[in-house]
Amino acid sequence: MIKDTLLAEFDHELATTRKLITRVPADKLAWKPHEKSMTLGGLALHIANLPTWASTILEQVSFDLDAAPASLAEPATKADVVEHFDRSTAAARTALDRTDAELMAHWTLKRGGQEIFTMPRVAAFRSFVLNHLIHHRGQLSVYLRLNDVPVPAIYGPSADEGH
Repeated sequence: MIKDTLLAEFDHELATTRKLITRVPADKLAWKPHEKSMTLGGLALHIANLPTWASTILEQVSFDLDAAPASLAEPATKADVVEHFDRSTAAARTALDRTDAELMAHWTLKRGGQEIFTMPRVAAFRSFVLNHLIHHRGQLSVYLRLNDVPVPAIYGPSADEGH
């Protein structure tokens, strides 16, 4: 039951996110709105990578941030971002589809062996995968707007689509 609800939400949110990812202009990957901001390509790749957290949360009992790989390199091409998104989304969906009763089991996030928090996997999945992705998707829609790229309808019409 919980799994079916999450799968429906996952499919909807990731399909919507893919619409934005595919609109990233190939010639603007290095663009950023402010010197402290991520580049457009870096933000898109970060979003494309977020679904990889699904298998970490659903298949491991804990994760230590100090064991995390270094940050992703800037993407070379838009195709790299889209391909990474498609691969990570497919793997995340598979991990979620294989899960059921484990969704209520606890998962722990650590740093340097110290517990940061423990929560049910379903809550960690919604927070680290879905909510985190939705947050950055909002940023990406602003990056696109600032580059005069039509923004797709997300939860309703945008100024460019769906009226």
